[in-house]
Amino acid sequence: MKKTLFLLLFLSLVFPLTASASPSITPESVMESVDMVWVMIAAFLVFFMHAGFAMVESGFTRSKNALNILMKNFMTISIASVLYFVVGYGIMFGTSGGGLIGLDGFFLNGHEDQIGFFVFQAVFAATCATIISGAVAERMKLSSYLLLTLLMTGIIYPVVGHWIWGGGWLSQLGFVDFAGSTTVHLTGAIGAIITVMFLGPRLGKYSGTTVNVIPGHNIPLGALGVFILWFGWFGFNGGSTLAADPSLIPAVVATTLLSASAAVISSALYSQLKFKQIDASLTLNGALAGLVGITAGTANVSPLGAILIGLVAGFILVEAVQFFDQKAKIDDPVGAIAVHGVCGIWGTVAVGLFSVEGGLLYGGGLTLLGIQAIGVLAVIGWTSLATALAVITIKAVTGSIRVSRQEEVSGLDFAEHGSSAYESSRSIFNENPGPDSDFGVGLLHRLDSLNDEEKHPSPLKEQA
Repeated sequence: MKKTLFLLLFLSLVFPLTASASPSITPESVMESVDMVWVMIAAFLVFFMHAGFAMVESGFTRSKNALNILMKNFMTISIASVLYFVVGYGIMFGTSGGGLIGLDGFFLNGHEDQIGFFVFQAVFAATCATIISGAVAERMKLSSYLLLTLLMTGIIYPVVGHWIWGGGWLSQLGFVDFAGSTTVHLTGAIGAIITVMFLGPRLGKYSGTTVNVIPGHNIPLGALGVFILWFGWFGFNGGSTLAADPSLIPAVVATTLLSASAAVISSALYSQLKFKQIDASLTLNGALAGLVGITAGTANVSPLGAILIGLVAGFILVEAVQFFDQKAKIDDPVGAIAVHGVCGIWGTVAVGLFSVEGGLLYGGGLTLLGIQAIGVLAVIGWTSLATALAVITIKAVTGSIRVSRQEEVSGLDFAEHGSSAYESSRSIFNENPGPDSDFGVGLLHRLDSLNDEEKHPSPLKEQA
């Protein structure tokens, strides 16, 4: 009897509330909720990509710098999130000033109802900045890198974003970059190459005409990072639909999967032909090359077009890495410039070829291809100039953007953080350095021998 009374009381309380609330629930409000949930899930996936970047960068470099790389990635996402809220979002999506820059919306003023969209865009901004982290690994001061991250996420990237996604002049021209082959990846890669040109190569990388191998300390860790990035990319591209579209999202996910897979196959086969063996690091980067390559046109090309874009991206990746490393003498430990820059250009231009609406191969003529080329050149020009000015300014303020020779030899983990990512690293110096120990008693006694190793690097050479 008591159970029956309790049930009746419960139903009497619930039914009136349900009845009064039901009129406010409409098909439109339900759809808005579903769209927002999808965009938030995609934002979580893009956020998780930063774990992938951290694993790739630390795995492809030496163990003595692993902690420094982890700290750069943690600081990048944190700085970018706050700075993009303060100024970046306004510059990117504020009221357009002549199609060049947003003029309002700072601190999301007037855009409070777009906070979900802000979150999605903030993690994109951080992705652009972290591309630089891998290219400058093992020799750039943490403070200098963080200052550059401020400028990249606060000004340089948002301006490009306004041109393409914020209603700026490139979008008005008809430029197509669905999820960011140029907006995110090329912008980050150009920032990386300009910074590396100021920074110079790592000690021991080049000895006259000889190109020495500086192998990464943990390729399995790097492979895990690539898988994480691939997984996150489904949110990177899929979330750019900005709606839970049941017809568009599966197509975007399919082209993303197919392009990355095709690029893995082509980079593996091409490295087999070129070096007589499948190169693991190039094959891993091949997956990222295919992902970057499809990002601009993921919603505009057919599945077959995605496969062709990926096959070409894998081939381009192998050649681009070899060119930068051996011909241009630009030391990029993780291949970020080739992956995000060269393949970003290819992916953007490929839209002009493979887009089912307006693409050259679909009878659209050269118009879209020309617009895509103009957009690429404009972003390269702006990002190169802005990054060069940023680095020159940082160098003038700090004196140097590069750690000392001694700090580079000992490793940035000790030099910048007084610690190590791996306990075994400390055993090399037979000491446990403390915060006031000048990298630990006994550490400096080992620098001479380490310098000797640096002067006589590994006889292994890149396979040209």
